[in-house]
Amino acid sequence: MDADECAEGDRNRSARWRRLGPLYAAGFTTAFGAHGIAASLGARHSGHVLPLFTLGALLAVYDGAEIILKPVFGTLADRIGPRPVVLGGLVAFAVASATAAVFGATNTGALAGARLAQGAAASAFSPAASAMVARIGAGRTGHAFGSYGAWKSVGYVLGPLLGGAITWWGGFPALFTVLAAVAAAGAVWVAVSVPAVPPAPRQRQTLLDLVRRLTDRDFLRPTLALAATTAALSAGVGFLPVHGRTAGLSSVVTGAVVSLLACCAALVQPLAGRAHDRGRLGLRGGSALGLGLTAVGLAAAALPGVPGLVASAVGIGTGVGMATPLGFAALAATAPAGRMGRTMGAAELGREAGDAGGPLLVGAVAASASPAVGMLALAGAVAVAGLATGVRREGASHGGG
Repeated sequence: MDADECAEGDRNRSARWRRLGPLYAAGFTTAFGAHGIAASLGARHSGHVLPLFTLGALLAVYDGAEIILKPVFGTLADRIGPRPVVLGGLVAFAVASATAAVFGATNTGALAGARLAQGAAASAFSPAASAMVARIGAGRTGHAFGSYGAWKSVGYVLGPLLGGAITWWGGFPALFTVLAAVAAAGAVWVAVSVPAVPPAPRQRQTLLDLVRRLTDRDFLRPTLALAATTAALSAGVGFLPVHGRTAGLSSVVTGAVVSLLACCAALVQPLAGRAHDRGRLGLRGGSALGLGLTAVGLAAAALPGVPGLVASAVGIGTGVGMATPLGFAALAATAPAGRMGRTMGAAELGREAGDAGGPLLVGAVAASASPAVGMLALAGAVAVAGLATGVRREGASHGGG
């Protein structure tokens, strides 16, 4: 490759970054916002330890808003174009956070309202940002979604760490102030750098057409893979520290294990996406391998001490990092014309189901046995999902797909 070709490649990469970077920042915002507050809720609020039921409700209200509203905003992104939905969602997130910071989340009800407003705002910019990543990153969707997922993983890492530190220093008002600034900066970056993407021409779709689309293998397979990876990630973040404390390990060690999990996912996702774009890693084989590694990582939690926790974190993080960008790239490749936002919004429901279902399964089994047995149960479920995504469709080609 000569100097001119290298320079042209550098210019193309720079142009892609200018367009996609703000969307990656939007992904970081929702992950950082959700986990930054959630990690601080389990400590103290207004000087008192929260009851477990109240804590669970405060954790669930953010995701509950997303489950209801993501398909709605995904459809809106198809109708008016995704850019204004991303921009509006970030602005709404900044306003909700600033309102909570100024007027103070002084009681549980106010804190729940702030979480609900943030979740509703994230419901707008999350599926719309995914749709824009697919549109702008066409031809390199694997790498684009890998980078998008990596930025979200960074949010998962920094959210608990910085969120806890900020809350310890200045309470929830300080954390909401930081979240407002992050969202506002993201909105400005989107407004300045992201080009307008007009709505794609849409074919008329009946309710029967929608049902067929949502039950088609081209939609179900990647959505199942995304649900399984999110279930494993959520359970790993929630229960590996519990397993570590049961083994007598300090919170510093268990926190490092969770950070290792998220870092592995962040590092692997761009690599897996790039391999997909080059035709080396398809949805069927790549998802089966990624979910297999994830299942092995979940099962490794049953091993004693630090080695078991480290093996579990590396296995879960690597498997999740491999399967996640492949699932999004497959959805982008098979979405009907003009239905990218609706497709991403519907797929996000699968991820939210996994986000809730994974910890519920582990917790239900752990209540009658142990956290390690709960992780083994989830490992079995993820392994079954891997087999389901890896089964060759009758009449399909024998390529790497």
